[in-house]
Amino acid sequence: MAYVFITSGLMKLISAELAAGFINLGLPYPHKMLKIVVLLEIICGILILANKAVKKAAIPLIAIMIAALLLTKVPSLHAGILQFAFNARLDIVMLVILIIIYNRHPK
Repeated sequence: MAYVFITSGLMKLISAELAAGFINLGLPYPHKMLKIVVLLEIICGILILANKAVKKAAIPLIAIMIAALLLTKVPSLHAGILQFAFNARLDIVMLVILIIIYNRHPK
């Protein structure tokens, strides 16, 4: 889990294509949002990896996954539920795992 978020954050930093894709999502203040998401993904990923403040680290990552689903996967519903399920499969799995981590981790 931590690996996915740390890698995702780092790739947004070094890949102009990924950064441009994020910036073009239509979010307000896209460059600031990109920096915030990158920082949250890397820092929260490291916290989960280190098993420190895991419950608190899961909260922003859950929000990021919900936003990712809404912004990048829900639009594929026009192609049908099966296409949406296929496109969103990894995001949904990540979201479910984060919720499990949040609910099962003390503090």
